Amino acid sequence: MLIAVIFGLGAATSLAASALLVNRLARLGELLGLSEAMLGLLLALAADAPEISAAMSALAHGQHDVGIGVVLGSNVFNLAALLGLGALVAGRIALHRRVLLLEGFVAISIALVAVVVVAGWIGPAMGCLLAATIFVPYVIISAAHPDRRRRMLRWVPRRGWLADALAEEEEDLLPAIHPPRGRPRDAAFAAAALVVVVAASIAMERAATSLGARYGVPSVIVGGVVLAAVTSLPNAVAAVYLASRGRGAATLSEALNSNTLNIVVGLLLPGLFLGLAEPSGGALFVAVWYLGMTLFALALAFRRRGLSRQAGIAIIAVYGAFVAVLVVAGSFW
Repeated sequence: MLIAVIFGLGAATSLAASALLVNRLARLGELLGLSEAMLGLLLALAADAPEISAAMSALAHGQHDVGIGVVLGSNVFNLAALLGLGALVAGRIALHRRVLLLEGFVAISIALVAVVVVAGWIGPAMGCLLAATIFVPYVIISAAHPDRRRRMLRWVPRRGWLADALAEEEEDLLPAIHPPRGRPRDAAFAAAALVVVVAASIAMERAATSLGARYGVPSVIVGGVVLAAVTSLPNAVAAVYLASRGRGAATLSEALNSNTLNIVVGLLLPGLFLGLAEPSGGALFVAVWYLGMTLFALALAFRRRGLSRQAGIAIIAVYGAFVAVLVVAGSFW
């Protein structure tokens, strides 16, 4: 009973502190004059703090299936909750194909890196290197002022569509984020909130793992379903809010950037220092399903220049199938 109480308190505290962290970082980003795209990345990372902290805790304690499950299971949940539920609530998430190509290329590439690392075909060090060659240029270009960005892209063939895609995303993010200007003291609040998020997420992960062991729940289900869903709630709420207000590019950016950051910060970097055990069937299943579901959601969006309510239902149904397979086959992995 006490462990269940610790899990509940850890989850509630982690999510509340995460919301405070996002709020204060948004203010600081405005104070520092960050671009809307860079601010969106920063806020996505802050919203990911619960799952990243829980995954690191699990990996540090040798619970590799739990750690991998939290990160990649959260990503699968994000696709269902952020894009699927967002489209269902809004009726339609309109998206330009330029934005889909840009964000989709980064998301699919990083998801593919996650699969080959989890499968054991390459190590975390090589995975970090491959991810960096994709993600670091994306971050640098996103952080640049539009005029400087066009100069940076002058050697890129057909660079106009790339600059236009980033500009369109920023136009969508500006009214969606639009935080008040921060003060230096917001840095202290953000630091305190981060400490609370990490501590509460570790307590939540330890309690969930203990409960799973006590009741015979496979670790891949503990990480890939239970912890993944709980830690992803802040992102889900934010994305539904954006989608209901017609902010399609912002919704897509929230979903895919959150997933990319989860992999880079929550899986590849910790794996570099803590190592990843021999791949299990369950962990590899979650990784492959995540890649496949990303391709599925982006294909639906690209075909219709956005996601309709029917597409949202289809994405949610694919997530339901994911959970069903894990529950049925989890004990065999």
